Amino acid sequence: MTIALERPVGTTDPITLVDPKVMDRLVHRITTDHPEILDETARRIVGQAAAFVAASGRRPSRGLVPSVLVDFGWHAFILHTVDYAEFCERVAGRFVHHVPTGEDEQAPGGAAAARGRTMAAIEAAGYTVDEELWPDMADCNQCHAGCHDSPKSG
Repeated sequence: MTIALERPVGTTDPITLVDPKVMDRLVHRITTDHPEILDETARRIVGQAAAFVAASGRRPSRGLVPSVLVDFGWHAFILHTVDYAEFCERVAGRFVHHVPTGEDEQAPGGAAAARGRTMAAIEAAGYTVDEELWPDMADCNQCHAGCHDSPKSG
């Protein structure tokens, strides 16, 4: 018996934000770096990474954090700098940076609070949250304020 997971229905499927040729490149990168991930799941990951970037760009300093799987998609996207820069400008009106921090820094309120903030921000931005891809948050101790565009002050 084969089990197929249905894609959640929401306002806008964030997969539609990514150019199909860019999507194919990102799916290939994810499945190459993580052979345990199948193509369809990688497409869903890219879609959620797109929604995460769009929401983060619209709500800087909110302490948004990607899930482990969504972080794979974001990192793959960042490697394609021209495509990523164009995407950020189009969906957020500016470049959304990934700014590392020290190991002792964590997202405000911990992982559960960050997960809730992030999923709410994605939904508020009008995108579907694929909850199966958000079971756990990425270890973002290398990313300031939860892996989004919020450079340190001072």
